[in-house]
Amino acid sequence: MPGKNFSEVTPYIKALAEKCMSEGRIDSELYTRFEVNRGLRDLKGRGVLTGLTEVSEVNSFEEKNGELVPCEGQLFYRGYNIKDIVKGASDDGHNGFEECIYLLLFGNLPTKDQLEEFSAVLGGYRSLPPSFVRDIILKAPSKDMMNVLARSVLTLYTYDDYADDIALPNVLRQCLQLISMFPLIAVYGYQAFVHYHDNQSLFIHPAKAELSTAENLLHILRQDSQFTKLEAATLDMALILHAEHGGGNNSTFTNHVVTSSGTDTYSAMAASLGSLKGPRHGGANIKVVHMFDDMKEHVKDWGSDEQIRAYLSDILDKKAFDGAGLIYGMGHAVYSVSDPRADVLKEYARRLSEEKGLLDEYNLYKRTAKIASDLIAERRKIYKGVSPNVDFYSGFVYRMLGLPEELFTPIFAVARVAGWSAHRMEEIINTGKIIRPAYKAVKDRREYVRIAER
Repeated sequence: MPGKNFSEVTPYIKALAEKCMSEGRIDSELYTRFEVNRGLRDLKGRGVLTGLTEVSEVNSFEEKNGELVPCEGQLFYRGYNIKDIVKGASDDGHNGFEECIYLLLFGNLPTKDQLEEFSAVLGGYRSLPPSFVRDIILKAPSKDMMNVLARSVLTLYTYDDYADDIALPNVLRQCLQLISMFPLIAVYGYQAFVHYHDNQSLFIHPAKAELSTAENLLHILRQDSQFTKLEAATLDMALILHAEHGGGNNSTFTNHVVTSSGTDTYSAMAASLGSLKGPRHGGANIKVVHMFDDMKEHVKDWGSDEQIRAYLSDILDKKAFDGAGLIYGMGHAVYSVSDPRADVLKEYARRLSEEKGLLDEYNLYKRTAKIASDLIAERRKIYKGVSPNVDFYSGFVYRMLGLPEELFTPIFAVARVAGWSAHRMEEIINTGKIIRPAYKAVKDRREYVRIAER
């Protein structure tokens, strides 16, 4: 029977779970027979077309002689190549993430005056309601900042007099406020957790309206609020790369699905947060850094290709690291030849490693990427190439920035809420039908049996 401990799984619950398992398993052959594209992906890994979008485009194939051939990966925001956006922000020295938010929401690159005005609006929203930190964040600290974000977002509903109004101007206002608030909620949630659970000093820095999102993140996270220009530029770039990735990624598709029901903005964003929290979606970079921690213990000579290859072979043979047989950070559901986000992040990782005196570690990542790509191609039959994805380098970059692991996925959310907002508004503007795909029932029909006869 139920135990006194809220978290206890009793023998009775275990027995019921085993019953669920035995009764709930569907014969895998049925998926083939009924031509079900599991995960909404075909046998070649291509996504099943479920909608149209102008927000962004992910391109990894090109047509040649009537056939789709893998090519260098490309990511476009509103038609602009992500590499050009990053380069433009870097060369001109302006806030690239804020420029991306404007572009994703409104469809065009802002002028200098438009960017300044828009950044000021975001800066004005960069605070939480009175007593919110004390009453919501500090009173129930959690070890998982994604849960803190989701709980806080749902709680913000009660502070909004027009929470259920889904007219576009009101939804835009809500989205801009959430974009501005996400960094504060994530970092304050982390500060609360390490204070109450790890006995660290508690400090809550108010955000500064004149700072960018990346600068504010470093400002409120660090006790001395100090950061270098390269650190801020690197984090700004990482936010740009994570801001959006097509309508089909799990958390964005979730936002489309929930928005199509006509629900409020806070519920839609909380649903996306729940999706992003999943380790198959937003938590992969943590696995990568843990894998490299283990590698550094077992590979004595970081410059030895033979030792690195031997370690990676053991991973594939399920003899090393977590026994899953996966080299984390390698491969992507969409990209094959290359992930453009990884290409950009790799260069910033090199620059930051020079500033931090960590070039040896950067070179270990670089060597591992090359060896892993070759090794996977040799060992496993795959229809497309395997290259490092954005998660391969992002954890390394975040560690060099002094970001704790508890904030790795929340930083992803701080960026991706911009894309979620653009897609939510696109769904509302185009007022399509409620999204309701079909599931085929494969259970045999049965006659009801009265309880006395069972």
